[in-house]
Amino acid sequence: MIVRCLLKMIIILLSLSFPGCSSAPVLPEVKEVEIAEHNLWKAGAEALIPEEYGNYKTAIRAARERLIVENARFKWFRDYEPIQEEFGGLIRQGGRLLERIEEEKASVSKRLDNKINLFHNRIRTLKRLSSFLNEGRLVRAKLTRAEILLENARHLAKNERYKEAEDKLRNISEYTADAEKILRPVINRYSDSAQITKWQKQANEAIEESKTRGIFSVLVNKIEKKLILLKNGRPFKTYPVELGKNGFRDKLHAGDMATPEGRYRIIKKLPKSKYHKALVINYPNENDRKNFYLAKKNGYLSKKVGIGGLIEIHGGGSKGTTYGCVAMENRDIDQLFAMLNVGTPVTIIGALDHDNKIVAAMNGF
Repeated sequence: MIVRCLLKMIIILLSLSFPGCSSAPVLPEVKEVEIAEHNLWKAGAEALIPEEYGNYKTAIRAARERLIVENARFKWFRDYEPIQEEFGGLIRQGGRLLERIEEEKASVSKRLDNKINLFHNRIRTLKRLSSFLNEGRLVRAKLTRAEILLENARHLAKNERYKEAEDKLRNISEYTADAEKILRPVINRYSDSAQITKWQKQANEAIEESKTRGIFSVLVNKIEKKLILLKNGRPFKTYPVELGKNGFRDKLHAGDMATPEGRYRIIKKLPKSKYHKALVINYPNENDRKNFYLAKKNGYLSKKVGIGGLIEIHGGGSKGTTYGCVAMENRDIDQLFAMLNVGTPVTIIGALDHDNKIVAAMNGF
């Protein structure tokens, strides 16, 4: 009991003899590490180098804990040199990590720029296609939304908000994919060499028939949106036309709003119709029926759909874009109506050239 009291008295006397012996010195390295950690956080370390930044913070916590333990020791027994070296190492490590972040920023920025340019070109191509394809009306709203998102992504990337920019680009991908899905069947047909060759053959047959028989013949070129009136095998007059809402596709069934393709003839003339005047063609012909029933047999068409009919070359102009007919300006159908008779051959093709508008628009896509 006496010994314990003496020890207490000695400790008290020593404390009084050396005022401040329990206070710990302020290490400048500690403050520098705090600044380094803050700079890393501000530079976006959590998003760009999450693992390295996490390890760095763990190392800082461990160093601080060792500093607390050292501060708790009696002044005479404290040794700050190893701790100063540890914090000095953390300062240097923070500098290296900051350089690593700048490198990562440059890499991410370049990657995002490449994606943004890719989407810019993709949207531009799809817009170009939609501008002259009737089917394009379905994709324009999607492309407008994609353009808005692209501008947002460009702004976010410029301000180093990379994760948000990536999210915007993912959304853009969904819109462009939907647009491509709508246009893909048309694109495939007009870039198919065998399909173009088939159309060329049909056009040549129409020209040869007109020449051999010395008659008028009608040739409709969908991609050019032109009706060419042939006389004795030569172009006599050319008129601009409009097509069905899905006019660049081949008609498969009633209600698909596509314009049929193939060799037809005029079977009726209507001097008065819903669209001024009309020349009715014999769709569906034998080949159309054959393709229709084959498609049904193979399960490509619903059993409920019919083959359709009443396809005309009529007036109405741009307002005449209806359910698959070929629409002309009223003054033009007046001319055509006066020159043609029942029985006049009508050939409708998609394109004459392998290097047509769709193929040209797809270059670099």
